[in-house]
Amino acid sequence: MQASDLCTEDEVARLVSAFYAKVRRDERLGPIFNSHIDDWDAHLAKLTDFWSSMLRGTRRYAGTPMSVHVALPELKETLFARWLELFDQTLAEQPNARMAERARTFSRRIAQSLWMGYQMHRDPDRLARELPCA
Repeated sequence: MQASDLCTEDEVARLVSAFYAKVRRDERLGPIFNSHIDDWDAHLAKLTDFWSSMLRGTRRYAGTPMSVHVALPELKETLFARWLELFDQTLAEQPNARMAERARTFSRRIAQSLWMGYQMHRDPDRLARELPCA
């Protein structure tokens, strides 16, 4: 199966939109995201490109998520866990189970990678801890 057969662009866009609607309303994640994102339409378009690249192999995304995340002073392990929790809730609502499972796998890898990179950037002399929830 080719990656593009896994899901449609509309399914990716619905996933991203539904998930970030939850994030924006969340009492823990919402204030962080809302204070750092000025143009939600542009951000959602970029994230849709990211997930389209991951799930459909479109290679539309061009960005450096690690540098964006390490610049944030307030990230904690519990916030990554909350992000994954909301993502899982959103995936459970998606009718395309194959897409949801692939997105779940990628989300764990992404969260783990960003968390490890964040720790190494913030305190390079300290051994980074893995996310227990990923």
